[in-house]
Amino acid sequence: MSQLIDIKVPDIGDYKDVPVIEVLVKAGDRIEKEQSIVVLESDKATMDVPSSHSGLVKEVKVKVGDSISEGAIVLVLEESGATAAPVATQTAAAPAVAKMESAEAPVPKVEPPIMRAPAPPPVGNAPVEMDPTASHASPSVRKFARELGVTVHQVKGSGPKGRITQEDVQAFVKAAMSGGAGSTSTASGGSLGGLNLIPWPKVDFSKFGETERQPLNRIKKLTAANLGRNWVMIPAVTYHEDADITDLEAFRVLTNKENEKQGLKITMLAFMMKAAVAALKKFPEFNSSIDGDDLVLKKYFNIAFAADTPNGLVVPVIRDADKKGIFELARETSELAALARDGKLKPEQMQGASFTISSLGGIGGTYFSPIVNAPEVAILGVSKAAMKPVWDGKQFVPRLICPLSLSADHRVIDGALATRFNVYIAQLMSDFRRAAL
Repeated sequence: MSQLIDIKVPDIGDYKDVPVIEVLVKAGDRIEKEQSIVVLESDKATMDVPSSHSGLVKEVKVKVGDSISEGAIVLVLEESGATAAPVATQTAAAPAVAKMESAEAPVPKVEPPIMRAPAPPPVGNAPVEMDPTASHASPSVRKFARELGVTVHQVKGSGPKGRITQEDVQAFVKAAMSGGAGSTSTASGGSLGGLNLIPWPKVDFSKFGETERQPLNRIKKLTAANLGRNWVMIPAVTYHEDADITDLEAFRVLTNKENEKQGLKITMLAFMMKAAVAALKKFPEFNSSIDGDDLVLKKYFNIAFAADTPNGLVVPVIRDADKKGIFELARETSELAALARDGKLKPEQMQGASFTISSLGGIGGTYFSPIVNAPEVAILGVSKAAMKPVWDGKQFVPRLICPLSLSADHRVIDGALATRFNVYIAQLMSDFRRAAL
């Protein structure tokens, strides 16, 4: 008798009701263990769901447009090695037997789905007003819309059966900012998205020369939407400070040389994270978030860092950075950066940050104004260090100076507190022995 196995969605982190954007198999296909069977689309990227068994696909339980969560049945599989019963001998009791055998069959643990860089999504329909009873959107899309101040009832969905996607919400916001989604435009400007801005200029660029259009990929679209919201909603101020890292860089180079044979290598970012943890402990307001009329002070220290990838910036998170040494932080940041470049970060590896560091030191620059990553209240920008003459009281001496740019939410952090925080970071980097105090 055949043995039927229910193939379910494994652990996908905190995500619920994730839309199915692609079904990779059909009834009658023979698949192998760990073969991808469907593709899900989370807020950050896409996820391949692998099969926990190999065998013959008897029935596919989901279709494109469905929203599924951990534990949902994706397909029914006739496990390899089982002998199928002839169709003519099947009776009404067969489904019950199959169900019983499926329940008894051990289901091995499946590794979480692999994140991969998504392909550019199709362009959604032009957003228009629609009947509130016709709005269909997953919880994640509704949350995304709320963060941008959009009511899903205003958005027309381009997904299966009119389902509203994140691209539809983004298109609605874009249309609103250009005067095309329920905003009133006058000769003196209109009320666009409540910002009272004049319409976005519409230009036929081809009139002035040759052009080429390139669609933004999904990560860049999401980044643009989130950063746009943060820039408008957070009254952030950027404070600059110089850190003398001459001695610390000499120590880093010497340490790496001593551990070269063991393959151990530390980075300046690891020191920055340790300094950030010490500063967050000294100034707890920086390790907080605004929640309504309350300030949530966090007792954990999860440090995020911006990673440059071919598809755009993503922000992996080092959890419990306060409990890890410099070598461990350097190894973990290197591993997460590699996963980010390959588009293989898991959802939980990009969640739960309490403070972010955006380092451009490997590229260049002097100072910049990083945008606070909501719901955090501050972000530290690090630029390329350079040798500069510094007066030591008697003469100018060459010192390696690293520019620090701290952006902070002024609703929580005033100028004096932000300056003290930035100065303290610089002091730690100048003499890292202070971090042990």
